This record gives sequence, C-alpha cells and structure tokens, in this order.
Amino acid sequence: MRRQVGPVAFFVTTLGVLPFSEIASAQTPTNSSTTLSPVEVVAPQARTRAPARTQRTTAGPRRAVAPPRAREAVVAPQVFPNPGLPPQTGTVGQPPVPYAGGQVATGARLGLLGNASIFNTPFNITGYTSKLMADQGARTIADVALNDPSVRNDAPPFSERDSFFIRGFSVVNLDIAYDGLFYLANPRRSFLEGIERVEILKGPSALLSGGTARVGGTINLIPKRAEDDPITRWTTGWISNSQFTNHIDIGRRFGDNKEWGVRFNGSYRNGDTPLDMNTAEVGVAALGLDYRGERFRASLDLNSSNQNINAPTSLFNSAAAGIVIPPAPNGRINTSNGAEFVDSRYKMVAGRAEYDLLPDTTMYLAGGGSIYNEDFLSSSYQITNSNGNAINSLAIQPQELQGFTGEIGLRSKFRTGVVGHQFNISAVEANNELYRGGPLNYTPFSYATNIYNPVRPVPGTFQTTGFARSDDRPLLSRLTARSVAISDTLSFLDDRLFLTLGGRWQDIKLSGFAVNGLMVGMETSRYQQGRFSPAVGAVIRATDRLSVYGNYIESLDAGPTAPATAVNANTVFPPTVSRQQEVGAKYDFGTVAVTASFFQIEQPSAFTDPVSRVFSVSGLQRNRGMELNVFGEPILGVRLLGGISLLDAKLVSTLGGRFDGNDAPGVPVTALNLYGEYDLPHWMAPGVTLTGRVIHTGDVYYDQANTQRVSEWTRVDLGARYAFVGPTGKPAVLRAIVENVADNNYYLSAARGFLAVGAPRTYMLSATFNF
Repeated sequence: MRRQVGPVAFFVTTLGVLPFSEIASAQTPTNSSTTLSPVEVVAPQARTRAPARTQRTTAGPRRAVAPPRAREAVVAPQVFPNPGLPPQTGTVGQPPVPYAGGQVATGARLGLLGNASIFNTPFNITGYTSKLMADQGARTIADVALNDPSVRNDAPPFSERDSFFIRGFSVVNLDIAYDGLFYLANPRRSFLEGIERVEILKGPSALLSGGTARVGGTINLIPKRAEDDPITRWTTGWISNSQFTNHIDIGRRFGDNKEWGVRFNGSYRNGDTPLDMNTAEVGVAALGLDYRGERFRASLDLNSSNQNINAPTSLFNSAAAGIVIPPAPNGRINTSNGAEFVDSRYKMVAGRAEYDLLPDTTMYLAGGGSIYNEDFLSSSYQITNSNGNAINSLAIQPQELQGFTGEIGLRSKFRTGVVGHQFNISAVEANNELYRGGPLNYTPFSYATNIYNPVRPVPGTFQTTGFARSDDRPLLSRLTARSVAISDTLSFLDDRLFLTLGGRWQDIKLSGFAVNGLMVGMETSRYQQGRFSPAVGAVIRATDRLSVYGNYIESLDAGPTAPATAVNANTVFPPTVSRQQEVGAKYDFGTVAVTASFFQIEQPSAFTDPVSRVFSVSGLQRNRGMELNVFGEPILGVRLLGGISLLDAKLVSTLGGRFDGNDAPGVPVTALNLYGEYDLPHWMAPGVTLTGRVIHTGDVYYDQANTQRVSEWTRVDLGARYAFVGPTGKPAVLRAIVENVADNNYYLSAARGFLAVGAPRTYMLSATFNF
C-alpha cells in the first residue's frame, strides 16, 4: 500500500536529517535553484578588453567576468574574485570563480588533484554555475546536461531517475559524486537547490577518483556555501501543466572574521506535468555549515529529499528484435495507469575538514553516509510491431541503497631547483549496499496496449496494495572499493610545461547474499581482485592564451565470473580495464574560450564462445571522437555556451564476430548543443535578456545488428528574463521559458536497449526576489 503524505507533512518530513544511528548502520551502497548576486546601480562605462595575460605561477582560477553594461539595473558588486576561496591546496570554501559570462567556472575539482584551472589541466572538464542553473530553470542534473554535447540523457523526463551517456558510455546517477565523495548523492535523481556547481569530467577517472565503472566520465556536485554578503532569496514558479514551486535560499556568516557560515535551501514542488495523468511531488532540504580559519577549514552538509510520482514513465521500455521501430509518440501520451506510482526517500550527511601544515601543504579528511528507499508499482512496455502495438508489464521491486565513503589525503606544492611540484596522496574506501528481493507478495500482470492509444485496465484488474516495502528488504549485494593514489604534477620552463604522473592501486570486493529461504543473509558469492591503474597527462602553455594537452587514463570495473554453462565455469577474471588516450587544445580569448578534444576510449566485455564454450573477456567497444566547445561572452551582452560532438563508436569484437565493425547501439555520430543569451540594448528594453537553445541528436541504431534505426531529432527552447530592482530595493528577476517550442515528438534516447520518449512543449515561469 502506498503511503499518503500531505503537502505540509511532506515538507516537514523532508526537512529531517539523517540521524547518527542511521549513519552508523549505513555500510555503503530541481526545482530551479536561483542564484542572484547583490546589486548596485552603476554609471555607464565603456567596455575594455582583457589585457594580455601575465605569466601565472599558480594553477588557480584567474578569469573574472567582464564588466557589466551600465544599462543593466542589477550588477554584482565584486563577486569576482570571491573572498571565500580556499588556498591552492585546499577545497573547503567557495569554488573557483566563474569565467566571463558567469555560466561556467574558471576551475573545477579534479578529485585527487584538488581544484585546478580548466586551462592548466590535461583533462576536459566543465563546471556549470548556479547562475546558469537558475537562468535556465534547471531542476536536476539532467537539465544541466542539456548544455553539453558530449552528454546525452537516456532516462525519460517523467520517470523517477536521471541517467546519462558521456562520450558514448553509460554513467548512472548512482555513480555521481557529492563534494568529491561517491555513493552519497541521491542514486536516482539529484535535485539542485543546494548545489553551487555541477562539474562534468569527460573520460575515465581511476587516478582522479577511483571507484568502478564511469568509463565515459564523472559528474561531481559542489554544495553551496554561505557567502560573505547575507542572502535571503525566494523563488516562486509554475511549470506546465499545473506544477507550483517555492524555493527559499538563506545564507549567513558569523564571527569577527566571518569564520562561521550557514546556508539553507528548501523547496517544495507539486502538481500535474505535461504527461497525461502524471503528477510529481518533490520536497528538498539542504543545510550546509562551514568554518574557515587561518589554517583550518571544515564543512558539514545535511541533505534530504522526497519524490512521489503518480503514473510515472519507465526507463525500461523497449522494442522487439527485428521490427521496424515506429515513430515516437506524442510526449503527452502516457502508457502507464493512474494506480502506478514511485515513492522515494533520501537522506545524506557529508563532512570535510582540512588543515594547512604549511602555507602550501594541506592535509584533509572527508566522509559521509547516505540512505535511499524506493517503493513503486510501475509498468514498462515492449513494442511488438511497427504500428505501435505493445505488451505492457507491471512490476514492483522495493529496494534500499546505503552508502558510506571515507577519504584521507595530503596535497603539497613545492619546488626542487627549477622544477615545481604539486604532490598528492590519498586513501579512499567507498561502500555501496543494495537491499532488495525476498518475498514481494505481488502477482505480476501483463496486457496488450498501444503506444499511441494506450489501454487502461479496469480498476481491480491488477494488484495495487499489500506488497512488500523497501525498509524491510534483505541484503542482496555489497560493493567495497579501497584504493591508494599518488600523483605529482611537475612544472618546467617557468610553468610553460606541466607533466602529471600518477596511479591508483585499487582493491574491488563484491559480495552477493541469499535473499530467500533458510539461507537469507548468507554470503553466496564473493569477488575480490586488485589492480594498479597508471595515468599520465601533460599541458604545454604554448602562449599565454593557448594550452595544448594530452592524457592517458583508465577506469576499472569488477571482472566477470564464467557462468556454469561454460567449460571454464566459475573462473574469476581480473578487473576489466577501459583505456583512454586524448589530445586537445584550449584557447582563452579573454572573454570567450574555445576548446577542442580528440579521444579514443576502449571498453572490454565478456561472452561465451558458442563453439568452444569458453568464457573470456574478448569483446571490445571502441569510441573515437572529436569535441568542439565554446563558452563566455564574445560580444558585450552576448553569451554562448555549448558545442558539437562527433563520435565514431564501433563494436570491434563481438560474440562469434557477428557484429564486428558495426556501430555501437544508442550512440549518435553527431550531437550538438548550443545555448545563447542576448541582452537587449538599454534604449530598447533595459534589464531584458533573450535566451535560446538548440539541441540536435543524430539518428542511432537500436540493435547490435544495425537493422533497427531510431530517427534523429532537434529541439529548440526559447526564453526571456527581466532583471530589475524589486520592491525591497534589492535585485529581482522574472523568467519565462518554453522548452521544445515546436512540440516535436522524438525518442530522447535509444541507449542500453531502451527507448525513452522526450518531453512535449513545456512552459516555465518563475520570479526571484531578494530580501
């Protein structure tokens, strides 16, 4: 039976934090957040181009936003550079300052390497700011990912989760980091109310962060911290069809030197979405505490969210083999039933502390725990012919995920003669436990339907109550990843050449447990293997503005075990290694930057040979690609963000060689994302900004045989905002956005063997006031 929660009780419950008793027992595994700066009215001033860059001796952020135009009523009083920045070897505090235009950051967190300038790092990483999230009405990471051509969402927008493809490889929300720590973020959908930055690293990251999977990339969430100036901000909004939202953001610093900081974000959203019968209720609470002393800094984050969805769409819709896949239905058509639901509850605590042993040497300690519960009754269909006929199947699978991660390390900058060093060492343990299975007390039910004209079974046809709950499920699996990493970034020739050398030794332990019968709780399988993953990266500062870089880096995953049907049954294979080689260039024009990357990633896979019946890790997928990106403010009042990705994803080695040389399913050759903003001239409409975005995804194959094709699609979003001095004498902003203006029907994704229908035309309105 589903638990019913009223709006007031729902929000109060969401504000709760994870008790210490729950943290101790955890042994493993958005609504639009609006960020406005305080304002002042300034006199007109002419724009000056950035002067030629002087030689830098540090890798920290260095590009401030271009001076604002006089016509704008709201202008930030010196937010850049930020006074709350930590030292070069620290991370607790405000993140690296934004680049010109304020949409992306000049630097980002690179795990073991700490904060680094995007122009001085041998990797492709982008940090999207909370200002961008607010201006675009972003509610979850999936909304932010729409700015990156290397990332594609592969989960339906009206489901309970987000999921991604980065550089053509799957990255699920379970593998997203929170403040650099894994298995703490919401494993299904991360809301953005308490998030300052969403950082997306392209490519494997064994050296940087360890863990398993994440072949295509890593997403890291940077929480908000109290700024030096007080913040009291309220955002209210409406999303079609009838979702209403309210979000409060409060930040204060205390102490003689503003040592203590408190930042609270809370929101509640509820109502009908554009999908028929679909409603979403979301409550989020995020409390961030921090202390910054002369040599000691610390932070503590407490997060909680509840998400209740009626008549959700499923991630697992598919098509039968051999059929012509029919065109996507209208995004308003819902094949689920009114009795279906997904209810989830999430709580998390994370802490980080660091101490400067020397001015350029910092020791740090971090850790946290999370718990996530999910109860649902939902359906997924398989299309059986080109007319859209399908079989819809209902299922339940209540589950609980627990995560616990800890890290300790040291960063130090020093010189030996003419060579500079940034030395890093860390040890990490990450745990993830899954509680699922056991008696479910549910009778499965399937029925015929059509994706264009869904069938609605009469009430009472299938079971809707009396099934098992997520909070009493047995332990099914436990993953523990322990690692030690070391690296040194050497700088030569007056910091014109940077060479990063390092590696991570990682031990992966995966245990399975019985969930039925008399053996419930007993360990039934165990895998434990270790491997050292090396990495090397280089950056050449050819000029003050041009950087050329290259890297070799790996990702690690648990090796397979041969099945009982193979002649080498029960053979345990070492961890599988995915490898990336990448070269690229980054050019900083001062107020706009352009980056280009060329890469190759190879991911192995396993199968049993049908003739010899030998199980081996002989499969291989190879993705070769090129990325071209732009960000910044090339002309005063004109901001650009986005780029194009060209990807050649091939199946190099497949079972029996049947599909060798074919395109990898679900991976488009061409992907384009471009977002732009234009401030109308002062004489025309002071404070008004027009926005637009185009997203294009090329056609893809659905199957390995390359006989089933899913059509390309293009989506256009348009919007406008008006910034002015509000009734309180402080800045206010009104925003209006229309997504999918043409109301196109399209399959958002055909990855992993599933079909995700994109959202229809969607309207969003919001108003933000500061007090």
